[in-house]
Amino acid sequence: MASTHLSTNPPESPVTDGADSREYDAESLLELLGDEYTQQVLAALGDNSLTGSELIDCTGVSKATAYRRLDDLQDAGIVESALHIDPGGHHCEQYRLAVDELAISFGPDGFDVTIDNPETDSPADKESLSIAPADD
Repeated sequence: MASTHLSTNPPESPVTDGADSREYDAESLLELLGDEYTQQVLAALGDNSLTGSELIDCTGVSKATAYRRLDDLQDAGIVESALHIDPGGHHCEQYRLAVDELAISFGPDGFDVTIDNPETDSPADKESLSIAPADD
């Protein structure tokens, strides 16, 4: 299982995923995860793959908000999408969680966010962002 361990120590030094050019910022990620609409989207996805419309129906979140959160979660590597084509030839994006676990730990040097991705077991895929405590 691959992990993404996010840390900013200092905050202006984001860590990038070796597989692509996404940049992770722990503070932005924590802000995203603290958002009530993001939490509703993540709860609805759970172990499910849902279309945007299904997600909107499950959560009651507005269409614009749902797709903004899905885009942000995809940018963070937490959600992924795949094109689904039904027997009638209609197509739509289906979204699912791309991670098994997301953990936040606190320590004397700030806090860390770790994201575990079930797709690969490579330790090289582990990334970290730490946010150091503010100096007084």
